[in-house]
Amino acid sequence: MAEAVKQTKTSEFDSASFLKNLTSRPGVYRMIDDTGTVIYVGKAKNLKKRVSSYFRKTGLTAKTRVMVAQIATIETTVTHTENEALILENNLIKELMPRYNILLRDDKSYPYLLISGDKFPRLSYHRGAKRKAGRYFGPYPSAGAVRDSLNLLQKLFPVRQCEDSYYQNRSRPCLQYQIKRCTAPCVGLISEEEYKKDVEHTIMFLEGKNKQVMDDLSAEMDAASQRLDFEQAAAIRDKVIALRRVQERQYVSSDQGEFDVLAAIVKDGMAVVEVCFIRGGRNLGSKSYFPKGSGDSSPEELLSAFVPQYYLGKNVPTEILVSHEPEYRDLIQDVLQTESGHKVSLRKPQRGQGVRWMQMASTNADISLTQRLSSRSNLLQRFEMLQDALSLDELPKRIECFDISHTRGERTVASCVVFGLEGAIKADYRKFNIEGITGGDDYAAMNQALTRRFTRLQKGEGKRPDLLLIDGGKGQIKEAQEVLEELNLSDLPILGIAKGPERRPGEETLFLVGREGEVTLTADSPALHLLQQVRDEAHRFAITGHRQRRAKARKTSTLEHIEGLGPKRRQKLLQQFGGLQEVQRAGVEDLAKVDGISKSLAQKIYDVFHGDH
Repeated sequence: MAEAVKQTKTSEFDSASFLKNLTSRPGVYRMIDDTGTVIYVGKAKNLKKRVSSYFRKTGLTAKTRVMVAQIATIETTVTHTENEALILENNLIKELMPRYNILLRDDKSYPYLLISGDKFPRLSYHRGAKRKAGRYFGPYPSAGAVRDSLNLLQKLFPVRQCEDSYYQNRSRPCLQYQIKRCTAPCVGLISEEEYKKDVEHTIMFLEGKNKQVMDDLSAEMDAASQRLDFEQAAAIRDKVIALRRVQERQYVSSDQGEFDVLAAIVKDGMAVVEVCFIRGGRNLGSKSYFPKGSGDSSPEELLSAFVPQYYLGKNVPTEILVSHEPEYRDLIQDVLQTESGHKVSLRKPQRGQGVRWMQMASTNADISLTQRLSSRSNLLQRFEMLQDALSLDELPKRIECFDISHTRGERTVASCVVFGLEGAIKADYRKFNIEGITGGDDYAAMNQALTRRFTRLQKGEGKRPDLLLIDGGKGQIKEAQEVLEELNLSDLPILGIAKGPERRPGEETLFLVGREGEVTLTADSPALHLLQQVRDEAHRFAITGHRQRRAKARKTSTLEHIEGLGPKRRQKLLQQFGGLQEVQRAGVEDLAKVDGISKSLAQKIYDVFHGDH
């Protein structure tokens, strides 16, 4: 059983009194300020010795001195072992997000490729708990990396990738069969034995056994040639050529290897950890992490904080190569082994192929950090130039942009995106489902969204922007002006950005409330580029929100609410196309071929699925 100890300050923290009674056993300590907020969480093999180090008179970093000055309370939790303390520390950091800890903010599970355990297995993207039966391959650094692999594998080995519900209700081959990306097991155009060969080759490829796959394919090609099936032989030959090209694209290749490569760099007040995923000797890609609060840490301290937060609770490879040896390496290694149930090696490579992998990871880390530092500097320059262009008294450190999206007045959604000196602040993005207005009335929709947003601001919810950007012309700006005046926020600058007659970038018309005439910015102006970036993001976010709302509403009523499309016609439509998804893909001419569906009704059906505004 762990035991908790708490020391509270009345005016100034009495460190001497607290340390006098502090245990020397292992555990976790939490430093808390006078508002009750946990500002730092740490672990210790010896609590008394570790906590005492914060109160010595010399040798403390500036960051540590600032943190110690804010301590009002220290709470400790005693654990049985140092391993247990590391796990508890990691859990508390993820839960409490203390501002003085090094924080890994991206803690989402990683995507995998899944080959299901069905009679005709499916190859698919998977994220989350591994509850489905089948073989999992990964992890991959991003969803994009998985999709690239799926696309490549579909060209090499036509294993089905369609949803089970779609696969089980087919009566004829789909388009994937026609473009030779699938062998149509859904309608029995391939035997189970032949399909199994493609599945086995897919698995071997994902395991890094490319040579064995090519040997098998070469043998099949020879056999096809012997029986004079030259068309089949040519198809197999094309697969072998494609596989060789894939191998050539690998920077480093080997016959085996399941490990991650971690390269850490700290420069100019910012830090990065590059994680490369090596599976079956193949580089599956890499991802850059910029942990919060790590700018003044050493690479060793950075990796010591990063590795437990990143790996605890996830699948851990048997080997992790690191650019710098983390503090508490042995402790971290022991905990990862205990949690994963298998041996884990955490080491800095000294020679051979491991050094080559590390050089590649370090190069990527340096490029990512340079780009991040450069983009941060360029973004500040854009904000400064925008301030000059609009003659604002202060730098607009926070811009909020509003946009409206709907389909012919249906399911209107307003978006609010936020940009600051660090770029997009996605945690502050908001969507507003617009109700109670005439369909297609963008002015009323803008009025409602702004009223809801700034009424909340007046109630103390959220932060006040320095500039309000409206995607629209004088009509939308007038609505914004009326809302802010009603809420006593008329001092907030309002800028409208309307597309030009040809809707080409660089020809936008800008209107700043309170200034006569238009604001003129050249097409190559960094300030205009910033406004375009914010406007485009608001547009994307609005369309995404609208489509999600429309899709949700149509899960049960897509066809039911189309005038003139009764139960019998709906049934014929679904039977003819094999399901709603195929109806959605069909053109007007195809829809009109169904008995009882006129050209005008077919147009209505098509517009329901494709009538984006």
